[in-house]
Amino acid sequence: MRFTRALSAGLLLLGVAAAPAAADSSPSASPSGDGTAPTSAGTSFRTATEIEQGQTATAGGSAGDYLYWSFPADAMQRPTVKGTVKLPETHAAQTWRIDVYDGLRRRQACQWGAQTRTAQEGASSLELACVLRTVRAWTEPWANDPLPGTYYVRLTAVDVPASDLGVPVSTEVRVDSKDMGGAAAVDGSLAEPLVPGIAMTSGEDAGDKADDADRGAVLSAIEPEDGWSSGWWSDRWVWTGIAGVLAALAGIGGYALTRGSGRPSRVPPGV
Repeated sequence: MRFTRALSAGLLLLGVAAAPAAADSSPSASPSGDGTAPTSAGTSFRTATEIEQGQTATAGGSAGDYLYWSFPADAMQRPTVKGTVKLPETHAAQTWRIDVYDGLRRRQACQWGAQTRTAQEGASSLELACVLRTVRAWTEPWANDPLPGTYYVRLTAVDVPASDLGVPVSTEVRVDSKDMGGAAAVDGSLAEPLVPGIAMTSGEDAGDKADDADRGAVLSAIEPEDGWSSGWWSDRWVWTGIAGVLAALAGIGGYALTRGSGRPSRVPPGV
């Protein structure tokens, strides 16, 4: 009876603790409806337009341009980058590609998704996608694992006939992430996220000329909505605590059963 009560208490604790852990699997970013999403794109890594996860950024350009955006990604997130290219009514077959680079400008491989697609003649649009690997809080120096920090998205046409070079196109880019939880946790963390500096004028307007002493590099303004994670906390600690409680209850129940079965039977007096 004691063992049954202890086991019931352990299962109740397991159900209560598992509820918040399950909620962590929902996407970490919600759609942006405030109309503040960017409407232009950069033309290089240094001029990449900053976007937040959950925003749908738009930009106009020309076939043959390189369009760049940047976004923040934190540990234990698995980002999904989607791009849409809207083409003019008349055009030849065009091939477009979307690439993602980390804060060190290393190209990151896609787990799956249509990273390169060809729009046949007369097609009105095409859609591209890249699902990255889960961002790790720490990795070996020789590895190419994705790490917390800034990520760059590059959208461009890789195969365009000469007759279509320079024709106007409109593009959309959106980034969402899934929180992978403690299953993706590692025993380590970066001292700082990989957020490169951006050369800007300090205390001067963009149109004014400033001396070299007045110019400096400031960090990118983008970061996750709740700030960068410390890298050590995850729901893995919750499951470790639950396992410890259940192990203790199992030990108590086993001791109670063993102690009960080892008692000598009482002999009635006078027998």
